[in-house]
Amino acid sequence: MAHRIRFSLNISPEAFLRYYQGAASVVVVQADDGLRVQIPANSLRSFVSQQGIVGRFELELDQNSKLINLKKLDT
Repeated sequence: MAHRIRFSLNISPEAFLRYYQGAASVVVVQADDGLRVQIPANSLRSFVSQQGIVGRFELELDQNSKLINLKKLDT
């Protein structure tokens, strides 16, 4: 059974550029329930806009804590 984790992000375009260039390979987020989670930075690339990466997200993990899906939630 999949485990879902919700969190908010607000990363400026300049800050995400460091991830994009490979300076860091993971983004650490704090989930709504307080859990700290590492997300592969490349999984966030499709969410980059002129404002950077801003919004509410849901991460879906399998029983081995492997990423199944990452989606942006409607706000």
